Amino acid sequence: MSSRWLFWGPTLIWASTWHVILYQLDSSVPVFNSVAWRFALAAVLLAALARWQRASLRLPLSAHGWMLATGIVQYSGNYLSVYQAERHIPSGLVAVLFCLMVYGNALSGRLFFGQPATRRFLAAASGGVLGVVMIFWPEIAATGARPGAALGLGLGLAAVAAACVGNVLTLTLTRWGLPLVPVLAWSMGYGAVFLVTLSLASGEGLHFDWRAPYVLSLLYLAVAGSVIAFVLYFRLAQAQGPARAALTGVVIPVIALVISALFEGWRATPLAVCGMVLCLASLFVASRP
Repeated sequence: MSSRWLFWGPTLIWASTWHVILYQLDSSVPVFNSVAWRFALAAVLLAALARWQRASLRLPLSAHGWMLATGIVQYSGNYLSVYQAERHIPSGLVAVLFCLMVYGNALSGRLFFGQPATRRFLAAASGGVLGVVMIFWPEIAATGARPGAALGLGLGLAAVAAACVGNVLTLTLTRWGLPLVPVLAWSMGYGAVFLVTLSLASGEGLHFDWRAPYVLSLLYLAVAGSVIAFVLYFRLAQAQGPARAALTGVVIPVIALVISALFEGWRATPLAVCGMVLCLASLFVASRP
């Protein structure tokens, strides 16, 4: 598959999930449960995909500890931190924080995989981050007035760190020669089991909403937002390095806000339009050979 598909596939999917997640949050199902059902279903689908590809799900016992860690960090800690952060700070600020993955992935790519990022790439990526800041500046400027802003900021940064660590763990496992799809299946499965365990231990129990909006949004988040998007994303990271793969986080807010304008009534300000243009121009420069 061409690098364009590998980049734009997860970018378009994850941009749309910003809106789809609202249908999950509008239900009475606790966040622990919603994220657990999402990745449990995704794990089953990835296992079926692995069998269809004739890839063995029997991985070395020594790899399961690493996949358990990946599930806890990437598919539990990351997503729980995002949901909790958005209770204290605007979602726009969370989007800005996730743009910082470009730097985290560039650093990890250099340290662990010997893939240094060029100065031009880092400068262009910085332009993209600045563009996202411009887009969400009204929300960012009002963050200080929120009582839990510091906690939300800490949770957002923790989510970014968890995502970067999860990327390193997954790419390390595949560099050991393990097939990507089974690794993702086991990792998401472990993450789902961990979340279910937390739900039971905390007394929240297990809940589900059988109404159509919740079920359909869950199916979309599991199939498109987890199975398809993560497979394409990690294929991109394998081919071009984790830093270039993290550029998806610079473009996702732009597309997500276009979707928000269509379905949620968001109106772009002149500063937001300039930020969008800067994001796209920075992506063009950063993605040049």
